[in-house]
Amino acid sequence: MLNAADREIRLKGISASPGICIGKAYLVGNEGVDIVKKYYICKKNIDDEVRRFKVAVKHAIDELRTLFENTPEDLRRQAYILETHLLLLKDKMLYDTTIETIKREQVNAEWALKKVVQTLESSFQNMRDTYLKERAADILHVSERIMRNLVGAKIENIADIDKQVILIATDLSPAETSQIQLERIKGFVTDRGGKGSHTGIIAQGLEIPAVIGAEKATSLIENDNIILVDGSSGVVVVNPSEKTLVEFSERQISYERYKAGIRRESHFPAETRDGFSLKIMGNIELPEEVVSVIDNGGDGVGLYRTEFQYLSRTNFPSEYELFDKYKDVVEVMAPNPVTIRTLDINGDKAVSYTSEIYEANPALGLRAIRYCFKKPDVFNIQLRAILKAASFGNVRIMFPMISSCEEIIEAIRILDKTADSLDKEGIVFNRDIKIGIMLEVPSAVIMADALAKHVDFFSIGTNDLIQYSLAIDRENRYVSYLYHPVSPAIIRMIKHIVDVADDQGVKLSTCGEMAGDLYYIPILLGLGIKELSMNPRSMPAAKSLIRSLSIEEAKLFTKDVLRQTTASGIMKLVVDRYGGVISEKTYT
Repeated sequence: MLNAADREIRLKGISASPGICIGKAYLVGNEGVDIVKKYYICKKNIDDEVRRFKVAVKHAIDELRTLFENTPEDLRRQAYILETHLLLLKDKMLYDTTIETIKREQVNAEWALKKVVQTLESSFQNMRDTYLKERAADILHVSERIMRNLVGAKIENIADIDKQVILIATDLSPAETSQIQLERIKGFVTDRGGKGSHTGIIAQGLEIPAVIGAEKATSLIENDNIILVDGSSGVVVVNPSEKTLVEFSERQISYERYKAGIRRESHFPAETRDGFSLKIMGNIELPEEVVSVIDNGGDGVGLYRTEFQYLSRTNFPSEYELFDKYKDVVEVMAPNPVTIRTLDINGDKAVSYTSEIYEANPALGLRAIRYCFKKPDVFNIQLRAILKAASFGNVRIMFPMISSCEEIIEAIRILDKTADSLDKEGIVFNRDIKIGIMLEVPSAVIMADALAKHVDFFSIGTNDLIQYSLAIDRENRYVSYLYHPVSPAIIRMIKHIVDVADDQGVKLSTCGEMAGDLYYIPILLGLGIKELSMNPRSMPAAKSLIRSLSIEEAKLFTKDVLRQTTASGIMKLVVDRYGGVISEKTYT
């Protein structure tokens, strides 16, 4: 352990929320929870042991409900995470399996719970999808709350902390993070956690510096140690020297100045110096993220990835569940558009309760629109929910992974049939919505002129388009170096799509990761893209960059880009021409 006389030490973790803070450490512990002993329960006492587990769960539910009710107004947008944890407390995988383990193995509730959680955690961690991996932390947080009630451990109330500190913990659950009082908690550091963890999401909502996954933080840091947290770079400095304090104080001032400037301009239109306007839209995965789109000056939702409402559960969501979520997003965003992409699962986002067959290469298998055609009941329920939600605002529907005219014709036929059934039932809905497709398969790019006759808009999904066009599995570390958004082939494909869209009078947007990268925006602008959809947090910097560009200069620049035959050649052009202005829009 460190003490005040020890030298400066630096820890590297993951940036969860940007910003810099300096203060005294305050360790948040899980005393009594980690050490669990196994003992056997005689048969006549099994029912009592099950009852003890149920009581612990009931207390955990009551605690979360109390926290939910007392959530401050500035955290209301993240309160859905507490709702998720409430659902997990009664989830069959956790609740029922623990009870079954108590009965089958005749063991104490603590041991049964620990065994079940270890199995679940291992299953989640082995999944390829990053979002699902992060949900392992939610299972852990919920189980720890139950465990505390089982062993009678004291539950620390972060809301009771009455001094300005930086929290240090093995992990912080969303319930604990929601208790943070901004006037007292300056930031936090955790041993565990990943980029998409719910704890990180709440930290971003609070806008306090946070570093997660720092691994040895709790073992190296003691209460009242002076620590410095740089949430922008994921660095934690323990016992910082005078030189380090001066260095990071200057960085803190620089960051605050950067943040104030970007935020001040975020609601200005994305209009070039010579008057060309772009629509800047947001990509969202969870309904609650729509607030971030608005806060960051978005013109609408360009991609609502609906599959995340099907994950981390044991069955398909109901029509009402889907409608309720879609309606919330549509109403909040109105009159601006919300582009709802239909279900895209069983590719890199497999749903465990419906994985009926093994696929050696799921990215080329039964996914997206193909999956929906094979599951007409599931598809119909989602379409009904979308059409009903469309009566509350401006909805656009988008079908993913379309590879032929037959597929879009069939999708529209099913949509029309669904609308007819709603009409016959006398249910309020809106069929007068724009229909679009994701262009992410090479065959769709080649057939874009024919596909345009059936739709109102195209959206270029650059992530998959790059993967499929260049024959690269982006998850494969042996070939990931070949994954180039500015591959000449990709740039020429985008140019072809733009030309077809202009000729056919079809609206066009780009919604892949490429759209939010400042280095690629001048190229997309010069190619003729008029709508970009990106992570909401990327919007202010993207809009600021666009306002510093000229559409005419970008067009001339892109002519040079199209003459290049290598990705490195294109990147050199971008850096030489726009590197300076891009660095001004980026905080590092």
